[in-house]
Amino acid sequence: MTGEQVYSLGSKDRPLQVAIVGSGPAGFYAADALLRQKDLTVQIDLYDRLPTPYGLVRFGVAPDHPKIKAVIRVYERIAASRHLRFFGNVKVGSNLSVQELRKHYDQIVYAVGCETDRRLGIPGEDLQGSHTATEFVAWYNSHPDYIERSFDLSHKCAAVVGVGNVAMDVTRILSKDQDELVHTDIAGYALEALRKGQVEEVVILARRGPKQAAFSLNEIKEIGSLKGVDLVVDPKEMELDEASKASGGKQGRQKVEYLTEKSKAGEGSQRRKVRLRFCVSPVEILGENGRVTAVKIEKNELYPDETGDIRSRGTGQYEVLPVGLVFRSIGYQGVPLPGVPFDEKRGVICNQEGRVTDSVSGQIVPNEYAVGWAKRGPTGLIGTNKSDSAATVEKMLEDIEGKSAKVDLEKRPEAVDRMLAGKKLQVVTFEDWKLLDQQEVEAGKRLGKLREKLLTVSAMLKVIEERQ
Repeated sequence: MTGEQVYSLGSKDRPLQVAIVGSGPAGFYAADALLRQKDLTVQIDLYDRLPTPYGLVRFGVAPDHPKIKAVIRVYERIAASRHLRFFGNVKVGSNLSVQELRKHYDQIVYAVGCETDRRLGIPGEDLQGSHTATEFVAWYNSHPDYIERSFDLSHKCAAVVGVGNVAMDVTRILSKDQDELVHTDIAGYALEALRKGQVEEVVILARRGPKQAAFSLNEIKEIGSLKGVDLVVDPKEMELDEASKASGGKQGRQKVEYLTEKSKAGEGSQRRKVRLRFCVSPVEILGENGRVTAVKIEKNELYPDETGDIRSRGTGQYEVLPVGLVFRSIGYQGVPLPGVPFDEKRGVICNQEGRVTDSVSGQIVPNEYAVGWAKRGPTGLIGTNKSDSAATVEKMLEDIEGKSAKVDLEKRPEAVDRMLAGKKLQVVTFEDWKLLDQQEVEAGKRLGKLREKLLTVSAMLKVIEERQ
């Protein structure tokens, strides 16, 4: 019988069936790496819980950085392949189980990223007015899960804990002249709230020194050149310890040179300030009547550990900063996916070089893989995911090398279609997404913006129905 005939796995007679869960950069780059294999016949289904693709490119990149979002054109080209299908508005772990994916696919790739923030683990962290950077970024970027959030911007001073890319975005959006955001794709409600807001000073708290700061030279220069804003740096905090003097490369030296020069300007003359503090850590968020009134910080000293890395430790010297808002930005944290081994400590899917491993035994889970932040944690830029995904795809190809398989009627596109149809889901295809994209761009043009994003899943599905 035909069903008993055995063929090479990944051949024209027996294509490799792959599910990729998550349609952010890592998911698209994994698809691209598979599609580029000359001797591989593959059918890829790309799932996303939202009707919209692109993940953090859509909901994480700051609205005033439109050039970064241009990478979407690359993903559009990948999605145009006849060997790739997009299934939006399908939540794996809820609408669709991992067990069902295993039934219908030869390999599964988890590209689910990191959906929440790490906690500081200090008293007062959950007071009203203390927020994760993730929720603020998602709010001003019109993420459907966060549009109902509210931020009391009536306070004069806000603290941002952390000095990575996201911390710089939060600082910039809080401090920037709102007129410069009008033509971006920022959520209209967020722009209105920022206009009404009273924030005049943002204090950035860095655990270590200027040479170890995660922000790039360009990012801090962008803040240093904001219209109507002074970047204030204490000259004393620019004095490097011996370990820091001996560490760091060219970028670190350039950041120190730039900030040292900035520190000479003192308080400056502008009404709005971004105050950059080094070698300090929050130890408690203080409040009255359940909401933030101040943050208590401890002065740190730096020291090299046994590997030469520069670490920080408290000195017992404390200071209280009066602030009405705190944004915690010390790194993203993954969220467990039901049925997939998860490392609670690292906040990533358990894996060995991209191959998923059992959380108890450490043994490799056959045919399941991780890419992007779900694999390595929240490090690197968008482009970092390209090489990361390609490395995982290499493992996937190694695992099918020389393998044969019979024709399995459950591992065919038609079987997946039947399964999804049986669940009565309103599945969004990439062609459907193009209708949403067109709607948003047209609505944006009418408002003089790059794009006016649809805010709710129901609104997105309604537009698709109308435009179809």
